[in-house]
Amino acid sequence: MSDFTISRRTMLAGSAMLLASTAMPGIGWAQTPRRGGRLVVAADSEPRNLNPAIVASNGVFFISSKIVETLAEASFDGKDGLAPRLALSWEGTADGLSATFKLREGVKWHDGKPFTSADVAFSALQIWKPLQNLGRTVFKDLDAVETPDDLTAVFKFAKPTPFQLIRNALPALSSVVPKHIYETGKIEDNPANNAPVGTGPFKFGEYKAGQYYRLQKNTDYWGKDEPYLDEIIYQVLPDRTSAASALEAEEIHLAAFSAVPLADLDRISKVPGLKVITKGYEGLTYQLVVEINHRRKELADLKVRQAIAHAIDKDFVVKTIFLGYAATATGPVPKNDPQFYTADVPTYAFDVAKANALLDEAGYIRGDDGKRFSLKLLPAPYFNETRQFGDYLRQALAAIGIDAELVNNDSPAHIKAVYTDHAFDLAVGPPVFRGDPAISTTILVQSGIPDGVPFSNQGGYKNADLDALIARASETLDTSARTELYKEFQKQVAADLPLINVAEWSFISVARETVENIANNPRWAVSNWADTYLAN
Repeated sequence: MSDFTISRRTMLAGSAMLLASTAMPGIGWAQTPRRGGRLVVAADSEPRNLNPAIVASNGVFFISSKIVETLAEASFDGKDGLAPRLALSWEGTADGLSATFKLREGVKWHDGKPFTSADVAFSALQIWKPLQNLGRTVFKDLDAVETPDDLTAVFKFAKPTPFQLIRNALPALSSVVPKHIYETGKIEDNPANNAPVGTGPFKFGEYKAGQYYRLQKNTDYWGKDEPYLDEIIYQVLPDRTSAASALEAEEIHLAAFSAVPLADLDRISKVPGLKVITKGYEGLTYQLVVEINHRRKELADLKVRQAIAHAIDKDFVVKTIFLGYAATATGPVPKNDPQFYTADVPTYAFDVAKANALLDEAGYIRGDDGKRFSLKLLPAPYFNETRQFGDYLRQALAAIGIDAELVNNDSPAHIKAVYTDHAFDLAVGPPVFRGDPAISTTILVQSGIPDGVPFSNQGGYKNADLDALIARASETLDTSARTELYKEFQKQVAADLPLINVAEWSFISVARETVENIANNPRWAVSNWADTYLAN
């Protein structure tokens, strides 16, 4: 058992001592990355599974991306927006049936075993394709992975698969886990899912429920002279309002993913020693959506879904809940996507009178108490904004005679209720758009997703035409034709409303000024932090 103990009050003191012990005198030291130190980070949730190969979500990546690495990472200036990680290069064939990855040499797992192409093949075929919430869509036609040598993995597809899609998927969907640890027993039950073994710059140290996650420096990391930090501590602070005060009290170094409430940003930006950073989330556009359980006969009626859409004042939501740090949404692709987005979709202006008329037409007449019917509403607990929107939506529904019972759960209970038990009528979800509709967007409306897959269509919605369109787009190799198919996809989703897109937003980080190399890639908060350091 580890004898490591920690209190919030002593965290930064500990990092200061470590830094003092490694400080090197000399002129210009501030421009040289400092070695050592403990970075203390706010964490507002405790994922029940830390294996990003199974659960591709930012809540998991936030911790596990420092431990378990992907084939490539997003980059501001790399070719096709990518930088090498476990793979040094990647190339697809013109027919879309093959993709070859050349892997990095000399990489070791945290237990000392060598990393090889066999690990990539195992991860792709045994986890990404059958088990991963997003990979099961992107890699659905992956038929085999050939490994002609330890540093080459050749993906073979049964049907043409756009290489553009494979490239776009690499940062989020290609986490590689060790075959020798997972090949025995049921993958979903493997203890390594909660104590990951990876190739990354940090090793999993320990976890104390309700207190912290501790990551330790990997002294045998393949990155030259990296990582700079000795430790990363994720301090569990489920109450987001406490992140700002913890930063001001110098109890933590960093609060990412807008852990500091938007209402506090103006004030905290003026606090000496703190900096507010808006970069580093360009590859992570969040979408505020109303998830709908189509098993309810009322919600299976398009007029009812249209009425709910008309009852939502999107401008009010952006201005009041997001304080302007968001944009209204028109459909399942955000406005900031230059390739796939189209504004040519059906829209639903805020109109309470029209919403009431639609419900009357659908046959749901107000009772003597003014209520038409009741629903169970589950706001996602991850962000202040999703919870606040749940409160707003309850009031908006009341204005059209729908009585919504709010059910607030913690993260594991919410995921189970919505994505496994389907114990909801409406839910507030924050899915992520990752630069391609096939990655995390189509899965929200596509039918046939098995029960228990997080952040997927678990509302029972089925539309054969939409499913066929999604399948066609996933196999279309021509970029222009693929783009047009996804524009049609947006039109069909906006017309039939399997879910309701309300707003889209990015995030903000607040950090001590001593934290360096922040936001230097489009997915920084969920990248490996190998080059992050504490200046003094």
